[in-house]
Amino acid sequence: MIKTLDVSDYARWDDFVNTTDEATFFHLSGWKEVIETAFGHKTYFLYSEHDGEITGILPLVHVNSLLFGNQLVSSAFCVYGGIVAKDEQTYSALDQEACRLAEQLGVDCLEMRNRTQKTPERPHKDLYVTFRKILDADVEKNMLAIPRKQRAMVRKAIDSGLTSTVDVNVDRLYQAYSESVRNLGTPVFSKIYFKILKEVFGEQCEVLSVELNGQLVGSVMNFYYKDEVLPYYGGGTALARDVKGNDFMYWEVMRRAVGKGIKVFDFGRSKIGTGSYSFKKNWGFVPEPLFYEFYLVKSKTLPDINPLNPKYQLFIAAWKKLPLPVSQFVGPFLSKDLG
Repeated sequence: MIKTLDVSDYARWDDFVNTTDEATFFHLSGWKEVIETAFGHKTYFLYSEHDGEITGILPLVHVNSLLFGNQLVSSAFCVYGGIVAKDEQTYSALDQEACRLAEQLGVDCLEMRNRTQKTPERPHKDLYVTFRKILDADVEKNMLAIPRKQRAMVRKAIDSGLTSTVDVNVDRLYQAYSESVRNLGTPVFSKIYFKILKEVFGEQCEVLSVELNGQLVGSVMNFYYKDEVLPYYGGGTALARDVKGNDFMYWEVMRRAVGKGIKVFDFGRSKIGTGSYSFKKNWGFVPEPLFYEFYLVKSKTLPDINPLNPKYQLFIAAWKKLPLPVSQFVGPFLSKDLG
């Protein structure tokens, strides 16, 4: 039987997530509250139940935008998603229900953000990869595993006097992150979104900021899940480039994670051929393809809403020139539909 999650079953849902290897941080029930509260999108967190036991889950978000199209996504604003099921029968039932719901809602397409290929017969994008690496329990061995040129940059940053601090709020994160994405020509999320992430996920959501002589250099929001750390939202100020701030910041995330007994560093999703893709490869991480698979409903082609699309180049160029306060005010109205 397929049911829709409500608050009374959050604990049962999360028990399933936490005890199932294929599930990720982005399958946790907290994302339902985060997305509905921060962005106002309708969610459909589906689960299969047999003899009172949850046997499979599928978090879905309906993003309906005049500018960016009408999609049902597992899961919007998250890099991983899709169905997690104990058996093929459950998987098939959840997949069929998702397709039925997509048809009922009249969306352009249903998107499953899988880490591995699930349905080869469906179209998928060769656009994104993820970077994941096993950490050594010895901090210095992790340093030596970084390729020589990048390792030299990290050591130089360490020697420059940079320090890191865990913040209790998102103020400095928002300052650094919003400046960074404005410089990339991308609309920033609202500050409220980051506050809600902290409130919902608590200790699993940590903000680490880097400074030099009391001046903010960069900041990153990290998700801790099981034995993994995922630096998810990060950015640097104008000072970061001169003092190798980003190199130091991600090393500090890695170093601190090892101290907590974390075993996997998930450097996250990047588009092939972008600066972040090259940056992560320079750290010695090997790209792994992500299989975002689509079930087309009204659309005849795959959506192409990304900064590499030539039709967005004029917008990106103009956005980079916006004063930071203007981008912080206008950005959230656009980014809420860019899940």
